[in-house]
Amino acid sequence: MRPRIFRNFGVKVVSIALAVLLWGLVAGQREAERALRIPLEYRNIPEHLELISEPDSMVDVRVRGSSSLLGELRAADLVAVLDLRTAREGRRLFHLLPSDVNVPAGVDVLQVTPSTVSLTFEESAARIVPVVPDLEGEPAPGFVVGRVIADPATVEVVGPQSAVRQVTEATTEPVNIDGARSTIRDTVTIGLPDSKARLRNPRSGTVTVEILPAPVDRTVEHVPVQVQGLAAGRRATLTPAAVTVHVRGPGPVVSALEPGALQLFADVSGLGRGRYNLPVKFQSSDDYTITRVEPATLGVTIR
Repeated sequence: MRPRIFRNFGVKVVSIALAVLLWGLVAGQREAERALRIPLEYRNIPEHLELISEPDSMVDVRVRGSSSLLGELRAADLVAVLDLRTAREGRRLFHLLPSDVNVPAGVDVLQVTPSTVSLTFEESAARIVPVVPDLEGEPAPGFVVGRVIADPATVEVVGPQSAVRQVTEATTEPVNIDGARSTIRDTVTIGLPDSKARLRNPRSGTVTVEILPAPVDRTVEHVPVQVQGLAAGRRATLTPAAVTVHVRGPGPVVSALEPGALQLFADVSGLGRGRYNLPVKFQSSDDYTITRVEPATLGVTIR
């Protein structure tokens, strides 16, 4: 009968060999240290505060672990997280501890640099400002810019109080009107260049730019003047009976004007017999503008 020690001898030899191999692997895993530059995240900023200082986005850490584990470690595998829920207005100091660094299992953080972070906070503010389109270029010769309409016409701006107070308008991407002969409509981004304030709801808008024929000036002579408000049974004589009118408006409209199309009159309402000097009045038009009448007053005789 074989001694008990030799029973399952092969299995025992294999077990001993595996144990020795495992011990060798573990013993060979020497601990090492390594320096890394990793991202720094800021979390839980109170809603009523704005971070106005330029915070660090990266920090340096020294970590320890097995040499094989550290050899495979990348900076992207770690992140430092600074909790700002206790922040108040003004300049504040926050400790950055090894425990604030998220690391894979088997890695210990020995040191974080900087260990203290200085941040400045300001109360949040909001206001409504108009949207002012930015136009680039000039219309074609003989044309001018008419109405410029932004949709939306206003936006809400939010941010630190000091920055929001300085914002008087939001602007758009440039709308190119160079050489235009007709109305232009463009979809553009609305923003606040060079400002620490921002739009509450970042968005695009539509800008409509009217391109109109350039106005021209014309002198229309021998324009008759009518009498308005004359009492029944009376007669009125105007001296002179016709005047010269200076008009301004779109070329095609002004060029087609006939003297009789201009409505000029002298108002004699409530006047009895006699001789009067009365101003020449005229009806306004949406198509053109009467800039001057010569003479501006008439002699009116009522009989």
